[in-house]
Parts: sequence; structure tokens; C-alpha cells
Amino acid sequence: MTSTVPPGLVSTDDDPRIRRLERQVRALMEELHHVRKEQRHDALTDSLTGVGNRLALARAFREATEAAAKGGAPPALILLNLDGFTSLKNSAGHAAADQVLVTVAMRIRSAVRENDVVTRLGGDDFAVLMPATPQARATAVGNRIMAALEPNIDLGNNSVQCAASMGLRVAEPHHTLEDLLQEAGFALEESKAEGRNKLKLFDPVTLHFRQLQRQIVGDLREGIRSDQLVLYYQPIVDLGTGKLEGCEALVRWNHPIHGLIMPDQFIPVAEATGLIAELGRWVLRTAMRQLRQWRNNPATLQPAFSMRINVSAADLQSLEFVDDVRDVLMEEGLSPDSLVLELTESAIIRNNELDRYTLMSLHRLGVGLEIDDFGAGYSSMGYLRKLPVDRVKVDRQFVKDLANDPSQLEFVAAIQQVIRSCGLEGVWEGIETAREAELLRSIGCTSGQGYYFGKPVPGPEFTGLLETNRSWPS
Repeated sequence: MTSTVPPGLVSTDDDPRIRRLERQVRALMEELHHVRKEQRHDALTDSLTGVGNRLALARAFREATEAAAKGGAPPALILLNLDGFTSLKNSAGHAAADQVLVTVAMRIRSAVRENDVVTRLGGDDFAVLMPATPQARATAVGNRIMAALEPNIDLGNNSVQCAASMGLRVAEPHHTLEDLLQEAGFALEESKAEGRNKLKLFDPVTLHFRQLQRQIVGDLREGIRSDQLVLYYQPIVDLGTGKLEGCEALVRWNHPIHGLIMPDQFIPVAEATGLIAELGRWVLRTAMRQLRQWRNNPATLQPAFSMRINVSAADLQSLEFVDDVRDVLMEEGLSPDSLVLELTESAIIRNNELDRYTLMSLHRLGVGLEIDDFGAGYSSMGYLRKLPVDRVKVDRQFVKDLANDPSQLEFVAAIQQVIRSCGLEGVWEGIETAREAELLRSIGCTSGQGYYFGKPVPGPEFTGLLETNRSWPS
């Protein structure tokens, strides 16, 4: 069959102008398609490292979960953060830091499988999404990444090692991308907390603990601000005369729902989350305000009576702590020798520059310094002469068997002799019976604390004890 052209129309099949125009249109369409493809690629690519960005991660997660919903295995996610990257950037400069990031991205990509999606989320945070990957296989990929990052990175003038902490989470059917990132992030935090440079799997128990910890911190911060905390006071007594030397301030949390909470349940959380400094300031101010009230009242005035307050390792690391102590003493009109700060062995044994500066500053200020729970940890006698401390509070473990084991008394006497030879005073805690007090007194121990003399009691009750102006049993 031959085609015919209707009358009045001219065929364009052989018109060179039309063919040239068609070629131009096709070229423009191909160029437009190429530009759009590049734009899509740029929109999904991290400009520095060339790996994917957060949008690429979101698309990969969506595709992987859609495949899993049709019967496939769920995806897994590794969240990765470089160890010590901030210090490296500060010391080596931004250009070197960028070079490290580019090298790390290349090494990660070389360690994963072809269909795994490597992305940089910003800074030194990377993520690897692994479609249809069970936990064991994802762990193997994570271990390959760690091995790939192990060699030093050449920066020209020097080389650095840039290890990484990683958290792994296999997706559940209900997971959103944010859920997956958050839970992999919890595992990453555990890796950092346990010494870094390791792969940690997500543990639901860890998540629950973290959530509970955050709840406790929020409640405790509110408790400090709304007067839920209370101080209990326990007497410290001269073993020879029964006269009151002072008292130790011990914090309690009167929670509006859970009732009275003991310090061993919230102090570790406060220390782990940085809230201990705020808590310590509250204890310091409240205790010294109470001491000033006792001193201003003739019925409760006790000569040479001191307030003992526990100090955390974080306090020694704070440049403001000495100023806080000085300010409180001035505000309450109290002499420095009315305050004794109790420090655990673990808080001072590090003996770093800032700790030494704080201790010397407190010593020059004139406040008393006491090593608490001596013998419970390091028990190194050598540092007793080197530290500017005045007293040693000996741990209760040395007292509890005193009445039943004759050899224990000789051991305690030796400890007492060492304390004296260092020019220090000894305070023996955990005294619960008259016999224990008598034995300690017989070997020259001068000060004691324990249930035999009195349990910790609230301020009003301790005020009543002071008003009786009596001696404790000796």
C-alpha cells in the first residue's frame, strides 16, 4: 500500500529543516533529562564526601520497608560516630578534618555490600542502611567497617587514626526512620560509654534504663527547685567525752509520688548526667544556712561545732566551686573552720592539676578537708602526706567485726597509728555498740559516728537534740 498526501498538504518526510528541528528537540530533551538526573543525584548526595545524605537515607529506608512488607526481611541500620573527631578538628584544622571525613566515607563504602546505602547525616555522623539484613549479617558488616577504619589516615605532614563508635538496630515492622535512628543512637551512646571503638547492638533494657534515667533527672531537677529535697543530720562525737563535735549533712529526696528516696538511688544518676553540681550547691547552701540558725540561737549554740558535707569529683573539677564555698560562708557569716568537706578516695586519687588546684584553694580558704570512706577503695597511705587534708574518716568495714575478732583491734590500731603519723585526725564510722566505742577509745581513737550515737534525723529533730545540750554516750 502506498501512502498518499491529501490534496493541499506537502509531505515533511524529506524536509531537512523539519528533521533538523526534530534532532534539536531530541537533544534538548536528553539534556533536560540529564540535568534532572544530576539534580536528583545532587539532592541525595553529601557534597563533601560523595556518599548519600539524609534524603537518600529516607528513600532507601522507604524502599527497604516496602520490600519487607511484601514478605522480605527487614532492613538494619548502623549509626556511626567518629571518636575524638572534635579534638582532631581543633588541633589539625578544618581542611584536615574534611580530608578525614572524605577518607572515612570511602572506607565505609569499600567495606559494605553493593546494595547497602552509605550516608553522612552531618558532622562526623554516618549511617549505613542495609536492606533485608538479619542481625548477624549486619554485625559482620559493622565489623568490616571497623577493620577498614583501623589504618592511619595520611594527612601529608602527619597521620591520624580515626576509629568509630557504632550502634546497630534491626528494624521492626512498626518502626519509622526516626525510631530506627533513635534506637541505633541509644546503642551508639552505649558504645561511647563503654570505651568507644566498638559496635553495640540495641538493647530494649538499655532504652528503658535511659528513659527512666531521663525521668529521674527531670524529676530531680524539679525537686531541687520546688523544695522536695531535705537534709538529715547525723552526729559526730568525741569518743572520750561524748561531746558533740559536729554533724554530717545527708540529703534525702521527698518525692511527691514515691515518698522518701535515699541518696544511693538518685546520686549516681545525678553524677552521670551532670546534675550533681546543682544538687551539691543546694546541699551546701541549705546546710550552712541551718548551721547559722543553730549558732544564732542560744539554745542550740554548740562550741567548736562543724558541718560536714560530702563533695563529688565533679565539684573538684569545677572552677566555680571554691567561689561557691567562699560566697556561702560570707552570706551566712560563718568562719571557714565551721565547714568540713568530705571527699571520697576515688574523687581525689586521680591527683590531676585541677583537683590539686581546687584542694589547695579550699585549704588556703581555711575549710576542713576530710577523706571519706578511707579503706573502702584504694587505701594508699602514700598520698595521705601529699594532700592538704585534715581528717580521715575510716570506712565502717573495719569496725563491724571489732568486738568479735581480737586481731581486728590490732589492725585498727595500726591504721590509727598511720593516720596519726601523717598528722591527721581520724573519724571512725559505723559504730553501733558501746563495746565498739570502748575498744576504739582504748587504742586512742578520738572521734566517731554511727547508730550508737544517733541515726540521721531531719533538721527539726536534730535541733531538739541540740536544745537538750546533753552529751552522747561515751
